[in-house]
Order: sequence, then structure tokens, then C-alpha cells
Amino acid sequence: MTYADIEKPALPYRYEFGLDELEAAQACVDAHGFAVVKQVLSAELVKELQESVLQVIDPDGALGHGESYTHTTFVEHSPALWKLLDYEPYLRVQRLFCQADELTIHRSAAILRNPGSSPLTWHSDWHGFSQGPPQNAGDVLNRGHWPSGRWFYLTGSYPEHGGLAVIEDSHVEDWAGPEGFALTPDKRSFHPQGSEPKGYVGFDVPGIVPLFTEPGDQIIFAARTYHAAFSNRTDQVRLSCGLGLRPRSYRIEAPWPLPESAQAFIKALPARHQHFVENYVGIDTEWRGLEMTA
Repeated sequence: MTYADIEKPALPYRYEFGLDELEAAQACVDAHGFAVVKQVLSAELVKELQESVLQVIDPDGALGHGESYTHTTFVEHSPALWKLLDYEPYLRVQRLFCQADELTIHRSAAILRNPGSSPLTWHSDWHGFSQGPPQNAGDVLNRGHWPSGRWFYLTGSYPEHGGLAVIEDSHVEDWAGPEGFALTPDKRSFHPQGSEPKGYVGFDVPGIVPLFTEPGDQIIFAARTYHAAFSNRTDQVRLSCGLGLRPRSYRIEAPWPLPESAQAFIKALPARHQHFVENYVGIDTEWRGLEMTA
């Protein structure tokens, strides 16, 4: 079977919802760990964000066949993304899933995956499995309980085009891994039982749900939900981005100084948006905890 043969699954529950069904979408995330909210973005915003991802990541088209790149501070470089802070359909979704009216920017990213790029290892974004001191930026930032996945696949999500897949019901605290697999020691991924305990790359996994979405749809998954992406087997670039907000009441004491790019972003952000950067800490992907540097 090829990726092109993979069909949209017929599940015994709905996981696609309109903007007028947000309570039902949240209930689906609570029950199964994921949902899709249809047509959150306008066609105009989608086009602007597509252009912005290309301009920020690969303005000269230097990335070659099979290459991909993830930009971890996209909001700091993309005025097009700032427009979401004025866009009520987007904000309505974020307020509901964060269960808060007052929000601050948590983190952002954009991903460009060229034709031929490799699949993404199965993983959970949740860094709260370890109760020890934080060892990297993900340990600091990825411990909240709001959905970690709030992504726009700006060129659509389809298996053949490097689309996203999630594992239904994998977001619960006592999840032990798919049948026939065991969790890795850090619980961030899983592997076939009896094999080397490293993250698994493959789609013969029980419970996977390949997602089929249009460019304006938003994919939402819970903090712990395990997910992966197929390889891009088309001749078209795959573009995606996410702007994650969190409740403003959830304050983060970052162990790194506010990066210069974050300072410049805050200074450039219009006055009407300044409340979205209260306690914005940016990210220092090079930061390591004391145990890692000892």
C-alpha cells in the first residue's frame, strides 16, 4: 500500500467541526485527544501565511530535495502571523481550548518540508513525564495542560503530502503505548516490543488516524497526544505553522535571558497587541540544565 492509497478513516465518532461547534470539538479533544476545526482561516490569511513561511525559512529557495526546516520563533519574524491576534475566529478557538479569556503568546513555529523529506518520528510534545529539573527549553515550555497542537497545514494535510497522523486516545495519563509496542524510557515515543528503545518511524501502528485537512483548517491535539508526519511523496512543498497561546495566568520563569529577537519582536508589536506578550519568554534552543552541562 502506498500513501496515496490511505483513505480517511471511518471512526465511530466525529472529529471534524465547524466554528459554530467549538464545544463539541473540545469534547472530542478531551475524549480522544484530537479534533479538526474547519475553515478557521480565510483564504487571504492562508495565502499571506504561505508566503511568510517561505520568506522566513527559505527566501532564496536554497533548501534542496528531501530537506526540511523547522523555525522555532516564527512569530518573531512574521508580521503575517500577527494578524491572527486581530482575527476573531482564530481567537475564539484559542480562548475555548485554553479555557481562558486572557491569553499570552506561548511559542510559535513554522515548518517547510520539501518533496522527498523524511517522515517524522512518533512523539508526544509533553515534557512533564520527568519530574526532575528542566534540562532543555522543551522541558520548560511544554508542561502546560492546554492543547500543544494547534497547527495550520497551510498546503493541506494529506498522507502523501507529508500530512499529520495522531493516535486516538493516546493523551490519557496512564496510556501504555500501542498494542505490540512499549514506551521509550522517557515516554516521549515508543518502539516495537523487544526492539531497541528508540523513537519509532512507521505507520503500522494500532490506533493511528491520518488527518485530511484543507489549508484553512486548524488541527488541534491534546498536550500528551502522540503524533507523527508522513514523508512528502509529492512534487509540492509542504508548509505549516502554529501560534500557541496559553492562559496569561500561567507564568513561566525562564532560565534564559529574553533573547534579542524576542526583545525586538515585543518592541515592534503594535500597542493593541502588547497584552499578548505579557510574560512572553521566547525560546533559547541552546539552553541546557545543570545536569546536562556537568
